[in-house]
Amino acid sequence: MTHADDVRHVAALARLGVDDARVAILAAELSSILDHMAVLAGIDTSGVVTGPAGDGAPLRADAGPPIPLARPIAEFAPATRDGFFLVPRLATHGDAAEDVG
Repeated sequence: MTHADDVRHVAALARLGVDDARVAILAAELSSILDHMAVLAGIDTSGVVTGPAGDGAPLRADAGPPIPLARPIAEFAPATRDGFFLVPRLATHGDAAEDVG
């Protein structure tokens, strides 16, 4: 698979229309990024700390009352369930006739 094929595949997954002239530009940019990543992969980082040492950063207890909303949810959310907002399925994602509710 070429970089142009990769660009077309990702564009299709993202449901983006990309013309052939733009595919060539994006493929060149992708190739440049991958070349740069290959250079970075070759760097010895064995003596470098790249994240929290030991058990990581200390975490605080998740405590305290929830922050109240300025307005009741019913004023701005057309539908909720179990404290979550319900949103309709996008027409481009599966069967648009399936309404949340």
